[in-house]
Amino acid sequence: MTESKVAFASDGFKLAGVVRVPDSVGPSERRPAFIVMHGFGSNTNSNNVLEPCTMFEKLGYITLRFDMRGCGASEGERGRILCLDQVADARNALTFLAQQKNVDADRIGLIGSSFGAAVAVYAGGVDKRVAAVISSGGWGDGVRKFRGQHSTPEAWAKFTTMLEEGKRHRERTGKSLMVPRYDIVPIPPHLRGDLAAGSIEIFPAETAQSMYDFRADDVVGKIAPRPLLLLHSSTDSVTPTEQSIEMFKRAGTPTDLHLFADTDHFMFAESNTRVRSVIYDWLEKYFPAKGRAQAA
Repeated sequence: MTESKVAFASDGFKLAGVVRVPDSVGPSERRPAFIVMHGFGSNTNSNNVLEPCTMFEKLGYITLRFDMRGCGASEGERGRILCLDQVADARNALTFLAQQKNVDADRIGLIGSSFGAAVAVYAGGVDKRVAAVISSGGWGDGVRKFRGQHSTPEAWAKFTTMLEEGKRHRERTGKSLMVPRYDIVPIPPHLRGDLAAGSIEIFPAETAQSMYDFRADDVVGKIAPRPLLLLHSSTDSVTPTEQSIEMFKRAGTPTDLHLFADTDHFMFAESNTRVRSVIYDWLEKYFPAKGRAQAA
């Protein structure tokens, strides 16, 4: 395995990433590739990133993992994570990866978990260069997602009051109201150990607002006829399962939806064998790791 630390530009920010090329790739061969995107406020050291990378590389795919702006080792105001900015980061990552020597530029897929999954679906819907999308625990409607995550009347009132206070604070001071991670996306204590080391713990209220306004549902149907795979825990403790079900209803063909009862939100980190089997079969059918010779 050849591993290279890389950097590429996205809207004037330098983003840090890692490209890995399997040893089986010949010098004059082009292989399909995957861009593996991390979750909310996470980074490339997340097991939900590293495990898919290892899986794809063993199958013969080239991978790029990178820190979105404001996260990890990338430039940008730390924690200022706005959904459409992250879509731009994914598209710029695709531009960069398509230029790499052994990459088949026409066969680059996106895969993400949770926040990264929503970004992957949206990017696939608006950028025809994306050849395939895999979403794990993703979401398509920010309002509906947050209603599920802040499910009691008291919790919903607290969350929406925070959004309004964020706007007033910005107007009053010119600065962002900073909000703890779990006030935006609640995660049960027993799952918090799955967060990557160095994950961001506090965000500007504008981040929550951008997620509230974000609707991958509006563009998921535009991915077709390129293949889409939706994966979700049937008992997800973080992102409501109905989010992937609703995206499936709006998606075109071919789209597969798989719900798993024996895993939770961080399913890639859990190395679930059933999840891997589903991905292997889907890849073989829709996006096999077959290379082609480079033009002379």
